[in-house]
Amino acid sequence: MVRRPDILGEFTADHQAIAELLTRIESAPDGTAERSDLLATLTDLLFTHCAAEEEHLFPIVQHDVPDGGALVFSSIHDHLAIGQYLSDLQGLSPTDPAFATLLTGLTDTVRRHHTAEEKNLFPAARKALPASARAALGDRLRADREEIAEAGPASSSS
Repeated sequence: MVRRPDILGEFTADHQAIAELLTRIESAPDGTAERSDLLATLTDLLFTHCAAEEEHLFPIVQHDVPDGGALVFSSIHDHLAIGQYLSDLQGLSPTDPAFATLLTGLTDTVRRHHTAEEKNLFPAARKALPASARAALGDRLRADREEIAEAGPASSSS
């Protein structure tokens, strides 16, 4: 039987995928469409990752982990900053001088955020939550992600 990652393993894997994408963006030539395309992929990944943490992990951490409220508050604060960087970058051409500055801010914020979660929030959750609960949360996260993938892109109806 193949053992699937618990919720913390799922989010750690997300962090690794995000880090790899950030590295690819940083190594793409300045001002290119490649950078814009990679940023669009990163934006989707970051928004879905942050939303999943906020829905599946943070309520449990806030309720069951000592000082969980402070850990969640810090992570949500970072999510808001990341969202603001992504929003600011969305309207810019990769040739705009502000693009590189905002991208550096985003990269620094994301890396600091992931480090904080992996050193503080995840170990606290691992300690406070039984393995069975973490596994069940991981299963629920995967099921939600599969359902979203099967539904496909959202269609707008007016």
